Amino acid sequence: MDDNCYGRLDHLKNQHKLPAIMTPVSTISSAHSDFGLPDVTLTSHFTSLKLTPDYNDSDEEGDGHCHSFLLLDEKERLKVSSVETFVKRLNGYKSTNPVKVISIFGNTGDGKSYTLNQCFFRGAEVFRTSSEQKACTVGIWAAFDPSLNVVCLDTEGFSGSTAHNKQRTRLLLKVLAVSDVVIYRVKGERLQDDMFNFLGSASKSYIKHFQKALLTVCNRSIDPIKCADSVKGPTLCIFHETRNTEPLGRYNGKDVSEQIQDRFRELQLDIDGFASLRYVGIQTIIPPTDFSQIREVLNEEIIKNCNRPQRSPHIVYLTLKALNDKFTGVIKTSIEPLFPDQHLTCPIVCQSCEQRCSNSVGHLKDNIPHFNNSKCRYQSQFENSVYICKVCADNGTPVVVTTKYTNDNQNSWFKYALSGYTIDCPQCGVIYRSKQYWYGNNDPEKTVVYTETKHIWPGMDLPSSSSMNPARKVLDGVTYLSETVASVSYEPSRLLSSWVADQFAPKYWKPNAEIKECIVCKLQFSSTSIKHHCRACGEGVCDECSKRTLCVPERGWNTPVRVCNFCYKRSGSISSNCSDSSSRGDENEVGARKFSEAVVQTLSSVASVLEYPKNLIKDTARPSYWVPDSEALECYICKSEFGSTLILHHCRDCGHGVCSSCSNHRKPVPHRGWPNPVRVCDLCSNQDT
Repeated sequence: MDDNCYGRLDHLKNQHKLPAIMTPVSTISSAHSDFGLPDVTLTSHFTSLKLTPDYNDSDEEGDGHCHSFLLLDEKERLKVSSVETFVKRLNGYKSTNPVKVISIFGNTGDGKSYTLNQCFFRGAEVFRTSSEQKACTVGIWAAFDPSLNVVCLDTEGFSGSTAHNKQRTRLLLKVLAVSDVVIYRVKGERLQDDMFNFLGSASKSYIKHFQKALLTVCNRSIDPIKCADSVKGPTLCIFHETRNTEPLGRYNGKDVSEQIQDRFRELQLDIDGFASLRYVGIQTIIPPTDFSQIREVLNEEIIKNCNRPQRSPHIVYLTLKALNDKFTGVIKTSIEPLFPDQHLTCPIVCQSCEQRCSNSVGHLKDNIPHFNNSKCRYQSQFENSVYICKVCADNGTPVVVTTKYTNDNQNSWFKYALSGYTIDCPQCGVIYRSKQYWYGNNDPEKTVVYTETKHIWPGMDLPSSSSMNPARKVLDGVTYLSETVASVSYEPSRLLSSWVADQFAPKYWKPNAEIKECIVCKLQFSSTSIKHHCRACGEGVCDECSKRTLCVPERGWNTPVRVCNFCYKRSGSISSNCSDSSSRGDENEVGARKFSEAVVQTLSSVASVLEYPKNLIKDTARPSYWVPDSEALECYICKSEFGSTLILHHCRDCGHGVCSSCSNHRKPVPHRGWPNPVRVCDLCSNQDT
């Protein structure tokens, strides 16, 4: 039954002297005894009030009637232009009296306006009520009760139009912030989660946003207000009316306030923003509603003045205006669907970008993999970037291509580093060679492939990361080679230079191991003498016998290069004494030699590979998934601390730091780019068994 019906029944009861047939149920927040408070029904000056059911904000002032007026409309626009106008609209206000502010919240149709009329205006329709379906209160309406010096604020109800529900909620939070007492009107058999969610969210917003704004307003005010008291939250009074069920009562030794607070905690909410909590529960079997108990509680809260100090209407208006000016702006209107997609879609999220799978729940049972059409975020730890062949993609059939190194022998590090890698497309074949030219090679992204970032779903294999650790393979090869060289008596840098020279020597050059003496002066080479190759004949020659330079175009040397004295005397013609003198050098081999000479000079300039502090280059060569040495302080498995006696190793599978005892196993790790057996920890070695 609507509020207007309650008013008509009350009128008929008084006219025909009907007996009271409603039995009120006691409140459970506190025992209601005689507090010696003035009875609003006796002291109100509206005894002879003539009711006018149809009135609006344009009603004349001073016509002997009490009217509510529009304070804020539904678009949060302040409809009272000044403090003077606000005070003038408070009919019956005396300029020397401070006031209290009481506001009411609740769902549309639960009788908020009717409750204010009954509690403060002796049933007069100061706030409009209606029996129509359309809500009669839009925006915020205000009226003044001079008997209690109370400014009453009537608010727009929840569960009405959803076109501006977010803006309405923000408007209600502003009203709550300036209120001393907040009534939450509930007409229903049980307290619903909607009430708890609103009050919990309002409490959080008040503490986070409105307290600071109120403190700022108080500091700017010229009135002697205690700011600390003024920013305290309002008293919350829940007015619960039932018909078929009993209101809350003491249960299992807990009073009502404890039960309500437990309900807030169950919903992971709190009401710390409210100074105190009161509950008034009544059961109305046959109308009209008995408002005596809620009146009594409100009178008590108004008079005892324990939370906020009373304020002048000037401060109330200026505070509301300041909050309205601060918390403003357009809020995008949106209507939430009854069943959001997140309730029906797969809850699994991508490990890289944290976006949800867009397939329906249970899609894996239908052998449908996880999927999200949005772009993923690249993270080096997942190496979730793949190559797409440009030709195939432009033809409408994108194909994922892979990189492959021409030499996967982990100890042939120099060939590995200098031979580079190729990109193979199953449709187009080899589409890219990283060392196609000795310099000036373009990046594959600029020429033959597109880059695409893939989602990483839990449980899926990581993309092939063969390109993530070539530097580490080179470093492992250097370590292996330097340890081998150090085990013999030769100087490491010299042996390394000779070895590199043989690796890239043209076919017509005599191997270093076979050169025992100078081809010109027959000087026997020793460990201290310098050995060279003549670029014309390819024989070994000492430094004194190879100081001349010539262009040797028939061998591929188009600029002056080192030649022996024999070849120089023949003015560039190749000596008949030279082995395989009639053959022309392969330009590719000569080009490789040119490149290797730069490498040899670089290695020679540092005297020895062993002189490099290994730790200076280890971090540069570290694959992205390895734990940095600075963070690996102890063995991942046995927890022993690394030090001078315990050497740090890295598992090639998981990347954690482990000791030698916990990493004795070897196995290929192809998904990390290690096709041959490499060091793995005990945990990773047991994963396959």
